[in-house]
Amino acid sequence: MKLLNYKKICVVTGSRADYGLLKSLILKIKKNSNLKLQLVVTGSHLSKEHGYTISEIYEDGFKVNEIIKIVGHESNPINLIKSSSKALNGYAKCFKRLKPDLILILGDRYEIFCAAYTGVVFGIPIAHLHGGEVTQNSYDELFRHAISKLSQIHFSSTETYRKRIIQLGESPKNVHNVGAVGLEDIKNFAFISKKNIENKLKIKFNKKSLLITLHPETLHREKINKNCAIILSTLKKLKNTTLIFTMPNNDVQSNQITKQIKNFCNKNKNAFFFKSLGRKLYLSCIKNVDAVLGNSSSGLIEVPSLNKPSINIGKRQYGRVQSKSIISCDFNKFQILRSIKKVYSNKFSSKLKKLKNPYYKKNSAQNIINVIKSTKLNKILIKKFYDIKF
Repeated sequence: MKLLNYKKICVVTGSRADYGLLKSLILKIKKNSNLKLQLVVTGSHLSKEHGYTISEIYEDGFKVNEIIKIVGHESNPINLIKSSSKALNGYAKCFKRLKPDLILILGDRYEIFCAAYTGVVFGIPIAHLHGGEVTQNSYDELFRHAISKLSQIHFSSTETYRKRIIQLGESPKNVHNVGAVGLEDIKNFAFISKKNIENKLKIKFNKKSLLITLHPETLHREKINKNCAIILSTLKKLKNTTLIFTMPNNDVQSNQITKQIKNFCNKNKNAFFFKSLGRKLYLSCIKNVDAVLGNSSSGLIEVPSLNKPSINIGKRQYGRVQSKSIISCDFNKFQILRSIKKVYSNKFSSKLKKLKNPYYKKNSAQNIINVIKSTKLNKILIKKFYDIKF
């Protein structure tokens, strides 16, 4: 009997953020008879401090082929480098055992960069999602472009980002604008009702409500404590407002933000802190709050698809394509309060009804599958630098 000639696709996920975006694609790979899914879980997925989100992956019915434990407390550069070393060793053993035909990764975090680096050394082609994007106040910006240069196939989330990847010297025939794959399932998503959210999270929605996620601006670490304090002191002024906080990424000095937020929630009965909500609860919260506040990429990419406004604070996401639902401001009390006031204005609310998300494209996951299936992976390892003619 002739064996099926399938391609082994190794998907690496390192956090709740990339898993939420990858989930629909992982499911399609799993169901495709010409592809064999290999799922590698690492990073903050394995951290109890960050909600041990690998449990969500198991609950979704996926088999995990490899677990790579790397996370300590990435509160300083030394610890992050130590975790990177663990990641490189873990990926080396993993790829040697699994022998994938393609490594599929998303984003810009250090553990994803380590997967790409290891893949290059092992001679395994790499497909990268969400390249070409810009976040100028974070070292994720540098990792992202480096990952693009280590990759052979590129799936951008907008045409602007596709052009930027080509600008990096990547051949246009290998750069595909497929949209943000994580937006596909939102239109038919089974949201949890407000009452059930209250029961599950043991909270109470007041007349007004905000969902807040704040990450460090890792290239301006000296201001992290000050900026967090500005946001919290501003939010304290709000009346009849439920404040739902989610934990920051496992970045350098993120522990300082977590400490301040926990202290704030302990002192304010209308404020609640959660390590991880999981994708279903997270999207359901967005659906039921008045706005999302902070500096998470989710506020720019996913939130507009739910016709909700985002208040984007600071420069962490500076440079990303933004929809008209985004209100940007600095770490300034007056500007933050003015932005919150704008959320509740009739003029701004009317814009949300006709909102188009610039990151959305139909059939994103299937288009990615089609490209992977039609690409001769054994012929794309050697890349020529593509020079743009000026």
